[in-house]
Amino acid sequence: MCVVGKDLLERLQREYRLVWPFDPAHFDGDGYVLSVAENVTIHYLDFENVVSLEFVHIPWFLVGYMTTKSKFGRLGLMFSNSAKAHSGFIGRIVLELTNVSKLHKPITISKGEPLIHLDFWTRLGKPSPYDGKYMYQHMSEEEIRMIEPFAVKSSKIGSPEEALNIQLPR
Repeated sequence: MCVVGKDLLERLQREYRLVWPFDPAHFDGDGYVLSVAENVTIHYLDFENVVSLEFVHIPWFLVGYMTTKSKFGRLGLMFSNSAKAHSGFIGRIVLELTNVSKLHKPITISKGEPLIHLDFWTRLGKPSPYDGKYMYQHMSEEEIRMIEPFAVKSSKIGSPEEALNIQLPR
């Protein structure tokens, strides 16, 4: 597996709509930064589910890997769940966050603020696409209809090499 670089992500965004709504200014290195859907304040030792403003489409030939922006980690915000979005997942990302700040002060994240760094990794071997209960989480019927043609298109790709038009190292 390897991280997909910005140049390929730009092409994949056009072809498969990886993130919606999409803003090119949210590219950060070789990843994309998702923002927060609603204002949230997390008090010391409290736990909150924080939902992304954008929804993501992880094509069958990729896997998503997430971390919080270091700005929030340095404040004491801890990311408490699995950091992976399975191949085939479509929906808004929900992060389970806990405030463990040494200062014992609340941490506020504003609507639209960049929080979730998402990297896309290629996968080797046959995918086992996600089809669990969180598929299409926090999405409207209109959003689901809008993304479905892109999901169908990505499901027909046999390998990362085919999708990316590159030869991956073995």
